[in-house]
Amino acid sequence: MDIVLRVPHAPAAGETLLGHSIAHIPGGKGANQAVSCAREGGRVGMIGCVGNDAHGQALRDALGRDGIDTAALRTSPGEPTGTALILVEDGGQNRIVMIPGANAQAEIDAPALRQQLQGAAFLVTQFEIPMGQVARAISVAHEAGCKVLLNPSPVQPIAEPLWPRIDTLVVNEIEAEALCGQAADSPQEAALAGQALRAKGIARVVVTLGARGAVAIDADGARHHPAPQVQAVDTTAAGDTFLGALAVALGEGQSFDEAVRLGIRAAALCIQQPGAQPSIPQRDAVLQSPLPPDWIAL
Repeated sequence: MDIVLRVPHAPAAGETLLGHSIAHIPGGKGANQAVSCAREGGRVGMIGCVGNDAHGQALRDALGRDGIDTAALRTSPGEPTGTALILVEDGGQNRIVMIPGANAQAEIDAPALRQQLQGAAFLVTQFEIPMGQVARAISVAHEAGCKVLLNPSPVQPIAEPLWPRIDTLVVNEIEAEALCGQAADSPQEAALAGQALRAKGIARVVVTLGARGAVAIDADGARHHPAPQVQAVDTTAAGDTFLGALAVALGEGQSFDEAVRLGIRAAALCIQQPGAQPSIPQRDAVLQSPLPPDWIAL
């Protein structure tokens, strides 16, 4: 559950700040990405864990309203539902502290997951559940012949055997540098960082650059996809929105570059609205939005 505090600016050390508002909004990276996939027209099943509390029920209900299968969403009686405290500044920038809570109790049932993955285009996963469970899920998907789309956030080291089992890696500038040791602050740097990550055995890498768009890297080289200029209200869930649109487009058989382009359009709509899941757009709205500038080969 996202507890969103809208503030003029992030408080400095020792500063007490008068904020504008507080709101409880369904969130969580995995759930946000599931919602984005569903609103792009994908069939989605959510695997995770919530607490036996009001927040957990609210999150389960929210996923259901988007048509997401929650049969594999466990309830842990001994832990509170995971919570994120989000400070949103007037300029749209956010700062987030995440408390895992019941997320830390998430467990992968390998036989059940293998069954769920039959006919699936992707297993999408993040690092908000224990790394051992993430590794287990990736291994099951790899053995089942299902492609893995990984968003390694909050960023942690990735065990060497897992790298070749990842089909598509989506990282921001900070995550890219943490994983390969190379700065990714500009499109040119992101291209080099992406190539370094691909060398670990990954087919496709996307480095997202916020307002500057994203860089797509695959066997054909690197392309910078600029983002359209929009007024940012709240950047929460922009990356998750991008990833969901990307995953569904790739699952539909669209090209890598067209999928990245769709993700950028979806994220551009997302940041013009407040909140996490409430700001994730439907596919129709994305297709009606302005096209971003043409991509540039790097």
